[in-house]
Amino acid sequence: MFFENLSTKLQDTFKKLKGRGKLTEKDVEVALREVRLALLEADVNFKVVKNLISNIKERCIGQEVLNSLTPGQQVIKIVNEELTSLMGETQSKLNLKSSGQTVIMMVGLQGSGKTTTAAKLANYLRRENHRPMLVAADVYRPAAVNQIEMLGEQLNMPVFTMDSKDPVEIVEKSIEEASSNNYNVLLLDTAGRLHINEELMDELQRIKNAVQPQEILLVVDAMTGQDAVNVAESFHQQLGLTGVVLTKLDGDTRGGAALSVRSVTGCPIKFVGLGEKLEALEPFHPERMASRILGMGDVLSLIEKAQTTFDQDKAKDWEEKLKTQQFTFDDFLEQLQQVKSMGPLDQLMDMIPGTGGLNKKLKNMAVDEKQLVYVEAIIKSMTKEERTYPEIINSSRRKRIARGSGTRVQDVNKLLKQFDQMKKMMKQLNKMEKGKKKGKGMFPFMP
Repeated sequence: MFFENLSTKLQDTFKKLKGRGKLTEKDVEVALREVRLALLEADVNFKVVKNLISNIKERCIGQEVLNSLTPGQQVIKIVNEELTSLMGETQSKLNLKSSGQTVIMMVGLQGSGKTTTAAKLANYLRRENHRPMLVAADVYRPAAVNQIEMLGEQLNMPVFTMDSKDPVEIVEKSIEEASSNNYNVLLLDTAGRLHINEELMDELQRIKNAVQPQEILLVVDAMTGQDAVNVAESFHQQLGLTGVVLTKLDGDTRGGAALSVRSVTGCPIKFVGLGEKLEALEPFHPERMASRILGMGDVLSLIEKAQTTFDQDKAKDWEEKLKTQQFTFDDFLEQLQQVKSMGPLDQLMDMIPGTGGLNKKLKNMAVDEKQLVYVEAIIKSMTKEERTYPEIINSSRRKRIARGSGTRVQDVNKLLKQFDQMKKMMKQLNKMEKGKKKGKGMFPFMP
């Protein structure tokens, strides 16, 4: 889970406050001292921490909190608002032209994931009904052109390449190519260096002057913490960035870069990379990120993930099958695969309000993605008839399924029992729903 260390410490601090009926100034100061330490340990810029704590303290030591019936909740609300403000208030969207070509210049140091991020962003834009084209403008790094061509092939995405050592010539010709083929967004994969130098900046400046991009996005590795912020500051001063993309945020347990970059550079975070897959790029929502850090969940992002991943007709079909007791292991397997495609389980759990503690328990129990692999293997080891009518699975069939899936008979028994319990529960809920429609229902919910 990203921000795990920071999130755990902040939630533990606020748990102490929530248990008190009344707060004093001293209580608030002790809590804010812990918050300050947690932020500094998370590698948040010390000036940013100082200003943030000062703002929170000013709001907390007032009548709004100290005289409140739920002072602990009020403090959390203030911290949530201040964290949101720190990261940029609301989502900062791409500046896309309504007609003609939008040019997005991807810049960054070597190893930050710039080329892969360009492909991920192209994939995201295509899902948003744009017609993107990737441009191979890195003429120095060995295999850079091959890498972007392979990514384009994986996505079935057009890639412009040219046998030239002049990146300015390449990007100028790419605009002509885009006009001819009706591509409306160009993503320029420019060259990086191991560190910032004058030669790199001169080249990027020449490209910028030649094509006048609508967006200059810096790609930085979130796991480098304050180094990422320093890189962003240097690039912004010399190029005038329009946004930052933080990669590897899923591996960043501290969060220093995400919490500092906007405040230090004045440059908004526009996207975050949350995995290696080419779908693992998401728009950055400051208010949602603040809620997740404080263990308040992120239901909106979870719904958006589900809407883009799940086939809505299939979902309705599954619901109907559950209600009529026709839901089979084939349906369950299909549903499981769609849940897996939404992303890692711990990330999904973090989006559900109030599951911070549950998530820790899951990790302590070593429940991970492997559990889903075992369930999948067990179902795939069943015959078509067994998946449709699991009640026919007797002792000898269970042994065969266990051997075929590389699991134990106990694991097969457990899955069969859970599947049967789920169907019984859905049957009961269906009865409640029908009873409610007849005026006899006692429960204010639907399955």
